[in-house]
Amino acid sequence: MTIHFLGTGTSQGIPIIGCDCAVCRSTDSKDKRLRTSCLIEIDGTRVVIDTGPDFRQQMLTEGGREIHGVLMTHEHNDHIAGLDDVRPFNFKYEKDMPIYGLSRVLDAIQERFPYIFKKEPYPGAPVIRLNPISDSPFFIERLEIIPIHIMHGKLPILGYRIQNFAYLTDVKYISDNEIKKLRGLDVLVLSALRLEEHHSHLTLGQAIALAQKIGAQKTYFTHFSHWLGCHKEIETKLPKGIHAAYDTLSFSF
Repeated sequence: MTIHFLGTGTSQGIPIIGCDCAVCRSTDSKDKRLRTSCLIEIDGTRVVIDTGPDFRQQMLTEGGREIHGVLMTHEHNDHIAGLDDVRPFNFKYEKDMPIYGLSRVLDAIQERFPYIFKKEPYPGAPVIRLNPISDSPFFIERLEIIPIHIMHGKLPILGYRIQNFAYLTDVKYISDNEIKKLRGLDVLVLSALRLEEHHSHLTLGQAIALAQKIGAQKTYFTHFSHWLGCHKEIETKLPKGIHAAYDTLSFSF
């Protein structure tokens, strides 16, 4: 399994437009963060989690090879706004793009991108196949995906487990029953927004505590705001086995 971090920033990305804080002015490439997204590659099957506003740029950087499906965590703009840019994959590989998410999320996509779903769509519009999911595991190609139910503030959203890897972003709360689905992980990706309390995201301290409770062999934090500090500063705050992810980080296990 190979994991590609396409983006590790929060909804505004880093640097933020008009901000002159130390993080946004940093010259360290690890402090340049696009909106959060991830690509998982296993035995030739390639799955993307979320298509935010930077999806086109992320795919150009990553190489633009075939994608076999997109997993949506939820309907917020920083997670779906780049969906139109699946079009080149439609054209190149001559097939539709399967999209998986909660029924509520797929309804929001149809409202946000109505031109895609017209009976007679505009020539050149993306070709998308919506697949509602809930509790049951499902397959993309031969790859089993297990939905993980989490709370983003008061909004129910999904994380995903794929073999011994799990991806949970925009987390505020996860029940003990869902944590049981995460036992035995080699790698966990978990969001950590900032140091101060937030109504819909884990703080860094809360993320560390949850990561230790889940107990993956390695954990990588993502979805950082500029309030969390520079990458080098974040790394000094993390216990053994927990790391700060950054854009373009890739590794296999």
